[in-house]
Amino acid sequence: MSTKPYTGADAMVQMLQLNGVKHIFGLCGDTSLPFYDAMARLDHGMDHILTRDERSAGYMADAYARVTGKVGVCEGPSGGGATYLLPGLVEANESSVAVLGITSDVSVGSRGKFPLTELDQQALYKPLTKWNTTIDRVDQIPHAFRSAFRAMTTGRPGAAHICMPYDVQKHELSEADVWAQPGHDSFPAYRSAPDPVAVDEAAERLVAAKAPVLICGGGVVIAGASQELETLAMALNAPVCTSVSGQGCLADAHPLNAGVVGTNGGVDSTRAVVAQADLVLFIGARAGSTTTEHWHMPARNVTILHLDVDPMTIATNYRTDVALVGDAKLGLAALAAAVQTRLHKRPAGTSDGAALAARARAEKFAFFAPLAASLERPIRPERVVDILNRVLPQKAIVVADPGTPCPYFSAYFNAPQAGRHFITNRAHGALGFSMSAGVGAQVGAPDSVVVSVMGDGSFGFTCGEMETIVRRGIPLKMIVFSNSVYGWIKASQKTGYDERYFSVDFNRTEHSRVAEAFGVKAWRVEDPAELEAAIKAALAHDGPALVDVISQELQDTAVPVSQWMG
Repeated sequence: MSTKPYTGADAMVQMLQLNGVKHIFGLCGDTSLPFYDAMARLDHGMDHILTRDERSAGYMADAYARVTGKVGVCEGPSGGGATYLLPGLVEANESSVAVLGITSDVSVGSRGKFPLTELDQQALYKPLTKWNTTIDRVDQIPHAFRSAFRAMTTGRPGAAHICMPYDVQKHELSEADVWAQPGHDSFPAYRSAPDPVAVDEAAERLVAAKAPVLICGGGVVIAGASQELETLAMALNAPVCTSVSGQGCLADAHPLNAGVVGTNGGVDSTRAVVAQADLVLFIGARAGSTTTEHWHMPARNVTILHLDVDPMTIATNYRTDVALVGDAKLGLAALAAAVQTRLHKRPAGTSDGAALAARARAEKFAFFAPLAASLERPIRPERVVDILNRVLPQKAIVVADPGTPCPYFSAYFNAPQAGRHFITNRAHGALGFSMSAGVGAQVGAPDSVVVSVMGDGSFGFTCGEMETIVRRGIPLKMIVFSNSVYGWIKASQKTGYDERYFSVDFNRTEHSRVAEAFGVKAWRVEDPAELEAAIKAALAHDGPALVDVISQELQDTAVPVSQWMG
């Protein structure tokens, strides 16, 4: 009795299984048929989630990885499918999130003969991923998967891509060659600590500073370094500010958490915290344009220390006095220990970080409160944030698109605990992220309430995934800010182009009716007084739900974006 030969597609499935993969997000195609058949035949324990768009599959894998710390996996076919997967991979790569994209391709023997869907996938993905390869022979498959998982999870995490030709998936190889390296299924793997000499020098400067400020990026959350950050900040009584991606470094109500700084979500009171600093320690942050107000804050005369896992991030934008290359968790632990032994050296008259942070938050929310309470129409976005702050349960996760939701939730959303409770695509800011990413977050954190907030522009990019949501019974809660405009661009046209509005307005969609057509429970709210009841009802609903909020146009709001504020 003969047994079925072990194929390249079988090896693909087993390599994913051996690397601890539990969920795969993707969309079928002709060149993927052997892989799909292997998924159907083999006993692997993985759940394949069929999406309606490859872009969605990439965003789902991204958010899944962010909430689980495990590698997110997405897949798509050759040609157009391979190009559609790109947005998810580049966002994950630039956000230091471990996502593997697998694409199928035309047969090796068909290359150069003008087969349907042929393109140079390796060249396409090379500048957009940390690691990338095209398979030419079946015996290369196990090594390629091992290399991809190692690349994604070590050093600065990132995205990887494997291109798998159709015929190679059907070729035979020895099952004995298929093995995985333990520890590469989650990130960060192989943590590294900074040079002890640099740690000692940084500690000396931290204790000598009279007004140190810590600015934290997403690297702190990725590293799971909240406890180590708190220990260092408490020892120094130093305020902690975050980038948009750094939200969750500390609980939002922590006495030393001053909040988000920068052009998106920063406000005058949080900028004042950075302005008074005589030393800034960047931790897991790139010190990019948004976080630093286009490199004007902190000022150039401030002492700069920088801890990051990627040495190429350090000293890119600021002359750096002490460079600390290493994982945020290990680096902060080393810094805290070194500072603790030197606290007796602290000068008199150091600033009170807790008082600075408290003042920043008090002033910010004093401005926010009357706007959130306003009953004017259209509904103010602040009212949505305020309601969610009050009614969301512990450990809820909010996923926001980069348009209207991002600055409001960056500035005013309060998560009661540290960790990954706010997700937005800050690397490239593509619309259409939130709904799909919300699916990935819900799959990765099934016991959490996940709320996807989006503008109506983003809704138009991705509403087809509501079929996926209903088919899979995913209890995602969705809130749409309906204002019939690409608001970010219109607000920029208002302030930078003398209100010459051009090609930014579109017709209003009845989003609640669209949702209902897909089988999603929905509410449409025009009256601010009815908003809280609708959101509570959506959260209580046993299944997916959507609230369509008729909201202000972004250019008319008090949005916390510095370029639009007087």
